[in-house]
Amino acid sequence: MALCLFYVTTAEAQIPPNAFNYSAVARGPQGQPIAGQNIAVRFSILKSNATGSVEYVEDHMVVTDPYGLFNLIIGGGMIQSGNFNAIDWSSDNYFLKIELDIQGGSNFYHMGTTQFISVPYALYAKSAGSISGGSSGSGFTHFIGEAFGGGVVFSVWKDQQGVEHGLIVDFKDLSKGHIWSNLSGSGAEIGQSARTSDGLKNSLAIISQPGHNSSAAQLCLDHSANGFNDWYLPSTTELAILWRNFYIINKTLLNVPDAEILEEANGSGTIKPYWSSSEMGQETAGVLYFHTSSSGSNIAGYKSTEYKVRAIRVF
Repeated sequence: MALCLFYVTTAEAQIPPNAFNYSAVARGPQGQPIAGQNIAVRFSILKSNATGSVEYVEDHMVVTDPYGLFNLIIGGGMIQSGNFNAIDWSSDNYFLKIELDIQGGSNFYHMGTTQFISVPYALYAKSAGSISGGSSGSGFTHFIGEAFGGGVVFSVWKDQQGVEHGLIVDFKDLSKGHIWSNLSGSGAEIGQSARTSDGLKNSLAIISQPGHNSSAAQLCLDHSANGFNDWYLPSTTELAILWRNFYIINKTLLNVPDAEILEEANGSGTIKPYWSSSEMGQETAGVLYFHTSSSGSNIAGYKSTEYKVRAIRVF
């Protein structure tokens, strides 16, 4: 039986301390919402990778609403093992494994494991403490949703020297319909250099191919706006980070003159995703929808198809 969850997590001040919200829609094999039903959810936090050591496990019992939606607090469930408050979010990469029993028992079905791409910053700052070399300790000068650097900040972090960095999304789409590349079919695969989480590296790899022209990557690399010319086509990882924060980003974009929100559909109602720079095969590359049941999930799109393009840059 195939089941699916569409979820978002947000870090807030919660009880118990350091916990954060989790919202999801539980759906059945044909995509129908599992509505008004007692279900059981198990969260496992894994360290280093998707099959890494289990740091913490908790279970929840919850009733879905008429739309299959349920809301939980990670860090506030029935503890099965570990100590949530003892997790050092700054020490490593962490992954969330999600399991579901739609009958509300303990026969859990593995729904997937996903990385905490944007680790809750309040938790990161708490565990990181004072970072040597940084002028502001564990605090951040910039924030998600800030209009800065030619666009809107959608991720912030500090390097090992305590220097602050972030990702910025452009105020507007560069195109509502543009091909990924004219390189498609046999011999077009550009290899591992185009499958990383580094969108700039991907973009440069794409345009380096003989015979290349008119790619979404080229469109971004040639882009110059608001005093900056170092834009590029985001990777699937970078798009996923943007999706996780798109509600906040859109709130800012709505208040910027002539800016365009990250949207689901064009004026005719045709749903179009955003291109990533991450190649998935000889004829396909990763795309991401923002407001549909597949939101936050990268799927394959044919390179010759015209999808939306949104440039990003890093500071």
